[in-house]
Amino acid sequence: MKTFIINAHPNFTHRESYSNKLQTLFLEQFKERFPHEEPTILHLYETEIPRIEKEQLLGIWEKQASEQTLTAAEEKIAASSSALLAQFKAHHRIVIVSPVHNFNVSSRMKDYIDNIFIARETFKYTEDGSVGLMTDDYRVLLLQASGSIFTNNDRYTPLEFSYYYLKEIFQNLMGFQQFHIVRAQGTAILDQRTILQSASDDMTKTLDAFYAPS
Repeated sequence: MKTFIINAHPNFTHRESYSNKLQTLFLEQFKERFPHEEPTILHLYETEIPRIEKEQLLGIWEKQASEQTLTAAEEKIAASSSALLAQFKAHHRIVIVSPVHNFNVSSRMKDYIDNIFIARETFKYTEDGSVGLMTDDYRVLLLQASGSIFTNNDRYTPLEFSYYYLKEIFQNLMGFQQFHIVRAQGTAILDQRTILQSASDDMTKTLDAFYAPS
């Protein structure tokens, strides 16, 4: 299955960020498992991601709905959005590399989702509610770094909106078969070696399921 890495860190060249360290851990284990394969990598913060704004996707969708002609600039934006969607759908193993920003995903990650969570493409509306269309053994792995710890069942646990948001979007609404997470958490308070060793051990177990035959 083709693997697609979506890096949502604003400073994706900063090797010391825990998000990027998680990506490095993933790539090391990926190479061990699949020495002759190369994942596709998209850095959201070096990519023009169309946004839901009047002069961008919102205006384009309104024009398309009323069969109005798009301007050249709008055609370019629409083509960029369509290309992002096609690239996304072409990969059955999706890896999201992301920090937690104020308990949620980074802003560019939200913009990206607005280009792939599209009716009649990745989900459809029915009288009984929306139904996911990404049901052909699509799986997602979230590699997430956070300064706080969100797994202690304390006041921080329900505040971790990014995990719940992404899990519901991908698994519940788009129909992905599996949703996994590997965390590097407590980066503001714990020892780096402890954090990365825990993440590495978790990565090994998680990839067994992530790449297991359906």
